[in-house]
Amino acid sequence: MSTHEIENGAEVPVKRVWYRTSLFNACVIGAVGFLAPGLWNAMNSLGAGGEEKPFLVNAANALVFALMGFFCLFGGPIANRIGLKWTLLLGAAGYPVYAAGLYTNSKYGNVWLVLVGAVVCGISAGLFWASEGAIAIGYPEPSKRARYLNIWVWWRTMGPIIGNSIVLGLNIKTKGEGSVGVSTYIVFIVLQCLAVPVALLLTPPDKVQRADGSPVVVRVEESWAAEFKALWKTCKNRTVILLLPIFWAVYFNEYSSNFETYYFGVRARALIAFLSDWVTLLASQIISHWLDWKKVDAKKRLTYGWYWVIIVHVATWILAWVVQEEYTANPPMLDFTDPGFCKGAFVLFMWSFAQQTGQNWLYYLVGSMTDNIAELTRLTGILRGQESFGEAISYGLNTRDWYGGRVPMAVNTILLGLCVVPTWIVVRKHEMDANVEEAERATGWDKKRAEDKNIDAEVTETTVGA
Repeated sequence: MSTHEIENGAEVPVKRVWYRTSLFNACVIGAVGFLAPGLWNAMNSLGAGGEEKPFLVNAANALVFALMGFFCLFGGPIANRIGLKWTLLLGAAGYPVYAAGLYTNSKYGNVWLVLVGAVVCGISAGLFWASEGAIAIGYPEPSKRARYLNIWVWWRTMGPIIGNSIVLGLNIKTKGEGSVGVSTYIVFIVLQCLAVPVALLLTPPDKVQRADGSPVVVRVEESWAAEFKALWKTCKNRTVILLLPIFWAVYFNEYSSNFETYYFGVRARALIAFLSDWVTLLASQIISHWLDWKKVDAKKRLTYGWYWVIIVHVATWILAWVVQEEYTANPPMLDFTDPGFCKGAFVLFMWSFAQQTGQNWLYYLVGSMTDNIAELTRLTGILRGQESFGEAISYGLNTRDWYGGRVPMAVNTILLGLCVVPTWIVVRKHEMDANVEEAERATGWDKKRAEDKNIDAEVTETTVGA
């Protein structure tokens, strides 16, 4: 298969190279996500990073997400100046330090490396999420955006699946409460170190070769000052401001980690973590299939997708409140062989399903706002930054036991209620980016449009990265 370039007014066919394709680059960011944040999520899905008591790890995670929020916000300008490849590499480098902190705390009882690891991981993760989100929604052909989002989620979730398989195997005999074995952390450290060389395989956006021949639009600012000015302009955008509540609400529920630690033994937590990953993939598969379904126009897909997000979250939180009140009155310590295991585990599965449904929908919405990957980098940095601030506050709330979990659950429920109206305003007034609709209507490569876009690209586009 080939694409085309315009040279001296004539069309010149260019053979597509497999390592420049959207699919290959989706696999690159997926593999980095699998090795770095994917395995980080695997540790945290054990409940409090696999520790017996959740409070130190929740404090460390609050620090991670506070720093992550800051560096996500400014990750857009950084990525646009130094390139997405190098930003992704720096973003992957901090995760093994965090795992090393948990290892030394579990083996020797020290605290300082947990906090140092949290700082390093927070800075690194901020850069990672700002760059990864832009790549995930900016590199693919617009008509296949939800499909590639789903590929990204599958890769990233395979990290927790494999990690939790390892954890379940290493801790299958640990029936009661406690922390996971120290050998678990060594496995995570080794695997996370591999993310850095994998990041080097990423193709710069100006060299990506899409299947439909359309270019990845790259219009960056000429200086650092101009980049930060553009970031400020994006932050003041009415749509971004209206979306802030849902940015916070979708990712605010870190009480689920405490819920696991309070009410489930080690091997039960490991099994729940493993199964929750498959629930995450199911949620992604359902919403992604809908968002790319060409038999329904893009506006309706976005609108009905929002209805689905609301229905899932309302049902989940009603169930969570009912079960939490029961557990507050009579706190259990459940193993997967106990009769009441399925009810409590189902709450955790629904939390995973609801969060992933909201995440995919949000990324699709943001991706439809512009076709310029430099602007997408700023938008995804803001999105992930605000999510991170929400998670930081949530982890902070969960550094202590608040009335049987009622306080963090109440805060999350209120946030979900507050986000409905402003998000609906955005959905009702939102118009899909013209390039997205044009690409979805196209049945093949339009020669005239190819000439127009490539000639315009030669005049306006600036290369990002090397």
